[in-house]
Amino acid sequence: MTTFTFPPEDVLRARQKLVLDHFHDEVRQDWDDVLSTFPHPHYELIATMTVHDGDGEVRDYYHDTRVAFPDQDHEIIAIRHSPDAVIVEFWLLGTHLGPLGKIPPTGARHRTRMTAYFIFDENENLVTERIYFDQLTVLKQLIGGLNKKNPRDLVTLGRAVFGLLAMSGEAPDPRLLHTTQPDLSV
Repeated sequence: MTTFTFPPEDVLRARQKLVLDHFHDEVRQDWDDVLSTFPHPHYELIATMTVHDGDGEVRDYYHDTRVAFPDQDHEIIAIRHSPDAVIVEFWLLGTHLGPLGKIPPTGARHRTRMTAYFIFDENENLVTERIYFDQLTVLKQLIGGLNKKNPRDLVTLGRAVFGLLAMSGEAPDPRLLHTTQPDLSV
């Protein structure tokens, strides 16, 4: 059985404060404060197999998600600690008022359960935010409420399907495909 050593309580508290500040600043859309939680911003979105690396790419990600969901918010469900991460389970909420990639706005609201791993290096720097969620849960909520008898909604549905098909052909980021085996020795 593998033995894990947790950092001292003060380190766990400092990590948790940084993560909670990060969440708070994202809701306020204070990107400078959010980015200051990383020495080098790095997001991994597992559902879409995309990576946003560096200040510019992460700012673009923030911009695009807030165009799609300008009222984006969250409700934290639980916070857990591991030897190298703070793990946050939360509901992500928002109203789809702008394009989401190639999917046109539907006006629908979503509430999606997610988990984010905030990973720290040996110097207690936040090095990655890795987010897991079910893409289908989001999509069902965004297009499921469209009225299939309304011509305008049918056009939106058609554009959404076309956008989904276009996005499904995008190659996954290779950094998410090549993982290393964990050391499970005692």
